[in-house]
Amino acid sequence: MMTFSLFRGRLPASLPALALALATGLFLAEGARALSLGPDEFVAAREVTCILAQDALGYLGEEDFNTLLDGALERFEDSQGDVIYAKALGYFDGLMFGIPEGDASLVSERLRAFNQSQACSGLVVSNYRL
Repeated sequence: MMTFSLFRGRLPASLPALALALATGLFLAEGARALSLGPDEFVAAREVTCILAQDALGYLGEEDFNTLLDGALERFEDSQGDVIYAKALGYFDGLMFGIPEGDASLVSERLRAFNQSQACSGLVVSNYRL
């Protein structure tokens, strides 16, 4: 009774707004959950980031890139794969943070350092060229 009296005169008008707020909150929570990564997805995103780095360095041909990418994402549903790929692009973009866009040598240096790091140590490339 006391709770109802707090909303007296405002409940009918605020009910649609409350319903909208709840629906929006549920939608946003679902979206946030969809963009979060579990342990397996995190490992896959790291692997995809390594694949992207090797591709950017010219170490992969198109077939190798597709084979490695498919291998990294094969155990996930398409929607999960999309989120993993999006996260990997974000990680890749983060690697380039602070590097001037036109400085190709610095970009290559950063990508080579990442490719040689422990994060990418388990990824073997069949089409490696110097």
